[in-house]
Amino acid sequence: MSGRSVRHRIYGGLRLVFILSIALGGCLKGPPVEFGLTEDTGGHITYALGAAQALAARGDVERVEIDTRLIEDATLGPAYAVTLEPLSAKLAIRRIDTCNRAYLSKEANTADRPAFADALIRHIDGLVRRPDVIHAHFADAAEVAMKVRARFGIPFVYTAHSLAIDKAGCTGGRATLAARIAEEDRAIAGADAIIASSRDEAERQLMLYPSACAAKIHCVPPGAGLADAGPIDLDRARRLLAPFLRDPGKPLILAIARPVAKKNLAGLIDLFARDADLRDRANLAIVAGLRDGPDCGEAEQRRVIAGLLAGLDRHDLYGTLALPKRHSQADIAALYALARETGGVFVNPAFNEPYGLTLTEAALHGVPVVAACHGGPVDIVARLRHGTVADPRDPPAFAAAIRALLDDRAEWRRASQAGIANARALDWHAYAARFVEIARATAAATVPPRRSPTRLLLCDIDNTLTGCITSADGMAVFLDGEPGLAFGVATGRSLQEAERLLGEWRQPAPAVLITSVGAEIYWRHGARLFADRDYARHIDIGWDPADVDARVATLRGVERQPAVEQRRHKRSYFVSEPSAVAAVRAAVADLPVRVIHSHGDLLDILPGRAGKGAAMMWVARAMGIGLDHVYAAGDSGNDLDMLTACRNGILVANHSAELAPLVGRPTIYLARRPHAGGVIEGMRAFARNRAA
Repeated sequence: MSGRSVRHRIYGGLRLVFILSIALGGCLKGPPVEFGLTEDTGGHITYALGAAQALAARGDVERVEIDTRLIEDATLGPAYAVTLEPLSAKLAIRRIDTCNRAYLSKEANTADRPAFADALIRHIDGLVRRPDVIHAHFADAAEVAMKVRARFGIPFVYTAHSLAIDKAGCTGGRATLAARIAEEDRAIAGADAIIASSRDEAERQLMLYPSACAAKIHCVPPGAGLADAGPIDLDRARRLLAPFLRDPGKPLILAIARPVAKKNLAGLIDLFARDADLRDRANLAIVAGLRDGPDCGEAEQRRVIAGLLAGLDRHDLYGTLALPKRHSQADIAALYALARETGGVFVNPAFNEPYGLTLTEAALHGVPVVAACHGGPVDIVARLRHGTVADPRDPPAFAAAIRALLDDRAEWRRASQAGIANARALDWHAYAARFVEIARATAAATVPPRRSPTRLLLCDIDNTLTGCITSADGMAVFLDGEPGLAFGVATGRSLQEAERLLGEWRQPAPAVLITSVGAEIYWRHGARLFADRDYARHIDIGWDPADVDARVATLRGVERQPAVEQRRHKRSYFVSEPSAVAAVRAAVADLPVRVIHSHGDLLDILPGRAGKGAAMMWVARAMGIGLDHVYAAGDSGNDLDMLTACRNGILVANHSAELAPLVGRPTIYLARRPHAGGVIEGMRAFARNRAA
């Protein structure tokens, strides 16, 4: 078969992409999806289908295939025993027969995995056109993908969905999750690229693993649920809840989650029951999977359902708590609509939530949310601005957050409208566009030779490259016309956030990225990025972050930023008053550190050898470019050391007052234009001066 000649189709000058997606867990079929049919039929099914549908709709994608296990189980229905299920002209679900057709839980699936891998390899070997890239959902699929890559050389992209190391941190069960953590670490080490859904997953959760490498992790938010199945019938929701509720007109507090312990559904019942005001004025509906009775499903599902029913009885919530046993996708849409009509809220009280697709679905339906204050929900609520976050481990505080949203009707309306408007930005088509870019990068075998640059331009991102779409587009055109100029960025953002923002503003891929205020450097080789480990070792000398934290912890007016903002060589804080900055400087004065204050309330502490300026000089030396041919552009306080050290600095017109001391210096060009337009203006001015 290896001697076959395959003619590849072309779109826009590029070969069309064939993507094969592997999802082993749960019951996967085309819409309507039977969420909760088993305890592992959850949000990852929405993700796998939503991604595949958007990818198949693209002109540069030839074909998408989702491969899963073939399951023959009368209690689950015949759909999961169909070998090939076409969903569109370019998309199909293929069910691989491993000769064990029983439904298998995540743990039981381990023994069947080699048979699945062998059967999948036989299937791929028989294809006239083999996939260009594999998308592995969960670590079990990544293990299969590694075997496929070993046989055919097909690269794979890994999406973790839920990480055991973070779950262990929340539940204290690390010993019982050790095998899964090791499996996930192998997936992280072996993947050609990793796609995370949120900053927390990309920058905190994944980086807890020994094999994690930030340079191959991409933060690509998924779309907001699946496409609407049709018009919403509110009466469906009313009929579903009617047997349970005494006064169905009360505001509806809605929770939708798989019946697993980490979702904290029993805790939600307890906090609802113990808050007399909440219990008196609202109804609670919990949709926890599909069941025929308390004894059906796997052990964890049975325990969770038993806990919910016990809570119903213990707190005597008959008439105010609804626990429907079965539902359809249309019922779920109707429940969201009913929550909105009654002025209710959607809640996610999970102890551990890697992302939280239901929060995006609630936004689409205009339902304000109260969600856990850790993990993916923090990202989603901050982006969509459709509710608030609270700590589910503090039940009175979580209940108070629900009450506050129910009480403040103006805020409720604002959150409802914001959710509808902002959820449109979480678009599966935007996800698919980024996925194809990443897929092409993993499949790129060779890198065309490029002329060695003779000059280097380093730009801050926020409000320097961004801020004006017209000048940002002009910047891309300008750089395209400067083949001898290496383009790089120097930003306070993390690598993943920098790449996301550059993509949103249609900027060219930088040759080098100085990130986290000069704490990290990443080099681009072709389509891939590599961390500069020599720089990391260089700045590590004398760095003691624990000592920094201890000295700053008790200072008034200083608050540690969330964990996702902390880096190996950066400690980040909020400062509420000017005197706090002076207090921090005094507290660490005898340490070899650099204190950077910017944007009024942000403060970073780096190793003394780090910073944008130090990183700029490191990059210039590595590229063999003299400082006379290095240019830097910025707008805020965290650009100060870079612009001070640069002999060709550009201060854009919209610069902050923090950079006022640089105005008038002979090495600084003060642009008349703001944002990227000011950068172009400055570069042209320097070119004229050199030509004169």
